[in-house]
Amino acid sequence: MSVLSLRLAGPLQSWGASARFAARRTTESAPTKSAVIGMLAAAAGIERGDDRSLEPLAALRFAVRVDQPGTRVRDFQTAHHGASGKSMPLSERFYLADAVFVAAVEGDPTLLATLHAALRNPVYAPFLGRRSCPPSQPVELGLHDGASLLEVLSQVPWQASAWYRKQHHDRTDIELTVLREAHDNEVEFADTLRDQPVSYAAAHRRHSMRTVVSDTVRITGPSARSLPSHDPFDAFKEASA
Repeated sequence: MSVLSLRLAGPLQSWGASARFAARRTTESAPTKSAVIGMLAAAAGIERGDDRSLEPLAALRFAVRVDQPGTRVRDFQTAHHGASGKSMPLSERFYLADAVFVAAVEGDPTLLATLHAALRNPVYAPFLGRRSCPPSQPVELGLHDGASLLEVLSQVPWQASAWYRKQHHDRTDIELTVLREAHDNEVEFADTLRDQPVSYAAAHRRHSMRTVVSDTVRITGPSARSLPSHDPFDAFKEASA
């Protein structure tokens, strides 16, 4: 087995797991499997109605590490019907601002190598839950052979922003939450989320239930000395030199 790790960070993210046409579109507190698998499928050029090509991707085991939880923000949007010009109902949409996650999928090494290459040269550009939410950096982190999801998420360096890490400068390590798919013997104690992709076809988009458990990993955090510093007055000092 191999694991493919992804860095999901940007000014805004939105990971909905509810109805498409709801006037109130919420966001989960962490990336959903449906959205991440959809990102991988888009990068590989799999079309929305190609359910057969989607199946191997949907079968990958999924986990996500919360490196920087972000802040939930609300937005109101209006729209007009493309044909009639009639004003549509006001919609309420929620986003995560300044959040950073490390997502990982586990499965067949050949498939993950193909997806890793696709992320480096995507057919369709990735976005963080909605097309209005582009990532701030390339999403691919690396391909890890012979490792499990928890092993990889215990080893990948902390991806939080420098300003956020500075708030924890007095700690030599940090405990991060991991949301992962439950094993068979954990189902009884697991939560459920309707984000297991079945089809992305526009006419019959479908998802099934997935069992999720919360875990933690402890990783070494950078010391305060290792973090970049920024003084806004440095530019004036350089100009006057």
